[in-house]
Amino acid sequence: MFSLTGRLNINFDMNELMKKYRALKDCLGKYTDEGLVVAFSGGVDSGFLLWTAEEARKQYGGNLIALTTNSASMPAHDKGDVEKFVRKTGVKHVWRDSSEVDNPDYVAAENDCKVIAYGYSASDKTDVRPGHKAALENDVVFPLAAYDFTKEEIRELMRLNGLELSDKPSSPCLSSRIMRGVQITKQELRDIDNLEDILRAGGMKIFRLRMHELNGKRFLRLETSPEEIPLAIQLKDGLVTAAKERGYEWVTLDLEGYKTGGGTV
Repeated sequence: MFSLTGRLNINFDMNELMKKYRALKDCLGKYTDEGLVVAFSGGVDSGFLLWTAEEARKQYGGNLIALTTNSASMPAHDKGDVEKFVRKTGVKHVWRDSSEVDNPDYVAAENDCKVIAYGYSASDKTDVRPGHKAALENDVVFPLAAYDFTKEEIRELMRLNGLELSDKPSSPCLSSRIMRGVQITKQELRDIDNLEDILRAGGMKIFRLRMHELNGKRFLRLETSPEEIPLAIQLKDGLVTAAKERGYEWVTLDLEGYKTGGGTV
């Protein structure tokens, strides 16, 4: 058994994990033989899927394309991670505006690919993900979940192979920061991106800045891990000043801490 040191206290049966990895790679080899498009967001799961697909393509041949949609809801730092990762792996990569990929089949067709895959993992099964319903309706495959890969297993295999995204915190689209019922605008997405950059530059790693509306007034709620609450307090003056300059009434700190799906409560 393998034990993570200095991270979550998780033990891995490395023989079983490598067995799953080989099965995944074989599956992706069949997909690259048909031509595979991997939707790559710059995150951990899609990064692992893309890297494994490229390893499969090297072994089995075929065609592989990484596709990233460029939209106002994509954090700026994710765009940088996308560029850096595809340069390092050498995978052919294309950007498309989100309005151009309402039907991703055309991207596959123009690159002579028959299969589209995305990084939905076993750890995502407990979350409400409207995008997954769309994936099912469009015959998009999700091999990580099919082979029961959890987020921590994915991170561990990425660490073992020296991939830089291995410890990157989850980074869903900026629209997830807007509370249900609040109208989403490009300006508000830019606000969230810029304000989260203040926290990121200050050293915070696990957090979300949620936007609410109450009686026509908009305010922000910061979720973070208990360990980072003291750092959030240190950074509050700069965050509050920048938020008020953008028209937000106040900023609150959620003492319950960071939680997935916090934009839907």
